[in-house]
Order: sequence, then C-alpha cells, then structure tokens
Amino acid sequence: MKTKLAWKDFLKIMVAIALPVALQNLLTTTASMVDTIMIGSQGELSVAAVGICSQISSLFFSCYWGFASASVLFFSQYYGAGDEKGINKTFGITFLCMTVVGVAFSLLCIIAPEFILGIYTDKLSIVEVGSPYIRIVGFAYPLQVFAVLISFLLRATNRVKAPLICSIVSLIVNFCLNYVLIYGRFGAPKMGVAGAAVGTFASALVNLVLLFIYLMKSKCSVRLHLSQMFRFKGEFIRNYLTKAFPILCNELMYGLGQMLINIVIGHQDESAIAAMAAFRVCEGFVYAFFGGLSNATSVEVGQRVGAGQHMEAYRFVKRSALFCPFVTFVVVLICVLFHEPLLGLFGLGETALVYGKYMLWIYLFFGAVRTCNYIMNESYRAAGESVFGTVVEICGLFLVSVPATWIAGMVVHAPFLVVFSFVYTDELIRLLLEVLYTRSGKWIKPVTKSGKESLPAFREMLKKSGL
Repeated sequence: MKTKLAWKDFLKIMVAIALPVALQNLLTTTASMVDTIMIGSQGELSVAAVGICSQISSLFFSCYWGFASASVLFFSQYYGAGDEKGINKTFGITFLCMTVVGVAFSLLCIIAPEFILGIYTDKLSIVEVGSPYIRIVGFAYPLQVFAVLISFLLRATNRVKAPLICSIVSLIVNFCLNYVLIYGRFGAPKMGVAGAAVGTFASALVNLVLLFIYLMKSKCSVRLHLSQMFRFKGEFIRNYLTKAFPILCNELMYGLGQMLINIVIGHQDESAIAAMAAFRVCEGFVYAFFGGLSNATSVEVGQRVGAGQHMEAYRFVKRSALFCPFVTFVVVLICVLFHEPLLGLFGLGETALVYGKYMLWIYLFFGAVRTCNYIMNESYRAAGESVFGTVVEICGLFLVSVPATWIAGMVVHAPFLVVFSFVYTDELIRLLLEVLYTRSGKWIKPVTKSGKESLPAFREMLKKSGL
C-alpha cells in the first residue's frame, strides 16, 4: 500500500480538479457580483435589498446542501469502487430529496415574499424594494438544485470541465439580460431590481439545460439509467439516511444560525446592511477558491476510501489542511490590498466603505481558519463520517457565535464592526478539536465492500506509524 504523498503529486491533483471547480465557483460569485454592481447604480437601498434577498438564498442553500454533500460521499466512493448501480440509486434518492426542498422554497418566495423578507429586516423600504426580486428568483430555486446535483455527479466522476463551461455561458446570459432589463435598453422596460432577478432565473435555466444535455451525451464508464435510479430498497435508504441525516442537520442548523446572525445584521443601519452585502460578494470570491479546493479534496478522499486506499486518503487530507488555508489567506490579502477599487464597484456610501474595509481586515485571519475547518469537515463526510463535524460546528455556532453576535447587536447595541467581529468566533475552538480528530484517522468509515475490507489494515498501519 502506497503511504507517501509527495507535494508535487498533491498539487497536480489539486490543479486538475480544484482549478475548474474554483473557476466555476468564481463565475457563480461573479454572477452575484454583477447583480450587485449593476443594481448599485440604483442606489444604496437597492444594494441593501438584494443583500437581504441573498441571505434568504443562503438559507435555501443550507437546506439542500446537506443532501448534495451526502451525494458526493456516495458518488465518489461508489465511483472509486466501480459501482454503477450505487451511483444511480444515489442520484435518484438525492433528486427526490432536493426537489422537495427546491419546490418548498420556491413556493414560499413566490407566494409570501414580504413575509420572509420581514423576518430578516425591520426596514419597510428594503422589504418593498426586495419583494419583486425574491419573488422572481423563487422560480429559479428548483432549477438551481437540479443543476447542483448534476454538477456534483460530474465532478465525482472526474468530469469537471463541463460545469465550468456551462457556468460561463449562463454568466454571459445573466450579464446581458441584466444590462437590458435593469436599465431598460433596446426598448425593453426599465425593471431595476426585478430585472436582475429575471436575469438570474434565465441564467439558471440555461445552466441546467446545458448540464443535462452534456450529462446525457458524455461518455463515461458510469452512466445514469432511469430504471436503476428509483429501485432502492430499505437497506440502501437506511444507509443513505444514516450518512445524510447528520449532514442535513449540520446544514439546516448552520443555516438557522446564519439566519439569526443575518437578522442581527438586518437590524443595523442601512450603511452596515449595504456593506455586508458587498462583503458577502467578496467572501464569495474567497469561497470560490477554497470551495474548489474542498471539492477536489472530497472527491479524492471519497474515491480512495471507496477503493480501499485509506492511507493515501489520510495523507491527502493532511496536505489539504495545510495548503488550502494558505491559499485563502493570499486571496483575502489581495482583497484587502485592493479594497478601495473593489468596494468602490458597489455604489456604497462613505460610511459603508469604511465598514467594508475593516470587515476585510477582520476576515483576513478568520477566513484562513474557517477554510481549514471547512476542508477537514468536508473530508470527514467524503470518508463516511458525518457526525463529528456536525456536532462540533453546531455546538460552536450556537454556544459561541450566535449568542455573542446577538448580545452585541440586539442587547448591547455595540458598533457594527464589533458586532461583525463576533460572527466567526467559534472557528478557533473548532480548529483545535478538528485537528486532533483528523490526526486520529477515525473519520475513515467506508460504505463500499472494498473499503470496509481494507479498514483493519489501515487502522493497524496508523497505530504502528504513531500518526
């Protein structure tokens, strides 16, 4: 069994898989940035309204991401073991679960946009501007979950370029429609914020159609068969839900915690809300990189664990936990150094620009720590362990970050930057616990036959090596 992993080999894998995924994530963030920048010409109120709407989308993301993350676990391990039926059944059950989430959020945003926006902010002007936007974006939610599922399947089966190309095309569609509909060009009605929402819906539709066409026509050793997708029995359902339920709880509780934090932010002054909207876009750029690195790590870990190559997976995670935070630090540092032209794109006022500058400085440290925690937790999931990371993250969030942020913002009414500084305070505690758990190797829990057969030998090797 190969136990060494040279940095050269590690970097080759990260470039081959992570770079296309990072670029795709970057394009997704760019689409959000395009909305925010173009809407910035409509005034700070419009930027704040779209920022609040993006927080609803973040909650939606948290609700379906648990199923998406569980699918990566099974897709990658089954692909490593060459189990086509397992991949088909995973696609089928994940499709059903994510459809329920997508339709539920879609109906809520379409039918009661004022109600859901009113949860996040007490500013009636923001609710009035944001309601048309979130109502139209609600139609895009089911399309987005289908696109995410197909993208994850392609990535787990080493087809990472197609989602990138589809994202490029959908971004172009989004930009063109934004230009036409926000400003009323070429005889089209001037729709303002609602025009940006139409662009978002159209780009989601184009992305899904292109991904589906590629999925059906691409050649791969593993193919989808409708006859196999929904033929799962009780044992498979139990196994899937056993792994997916902790991840789902993790994402739902994380989404709830972020919602409470966003409620605190939504009750700050309008300059703070607008600055937070701009910061979220910048944070999205950072996520584009560490999300791509994380996905590459998850795919590699899952495939190796599924194939019974546990020590290689173990070494890969340790490399990632060192390399990925360094990349995040460099990306955030670039944002800090160029904060003036970057934040100047969003049409922010003087106070909001000051807020944004110091938010980036605060994130320079916490972003790297957060990336390390994220990489390790995603690796646990890909290897079959979905409980430990959930417990650590949720306990840290609800015992540390949420209470501290709530008290600072809603009780003490501290200055906004003080409130913001408490948002990531749980990350330091998580870092210590997850580093120790990563070194133990107890998170490797395969779901495939070959993976389970190789587990005792890995445990013994780990014990002898003293790692």
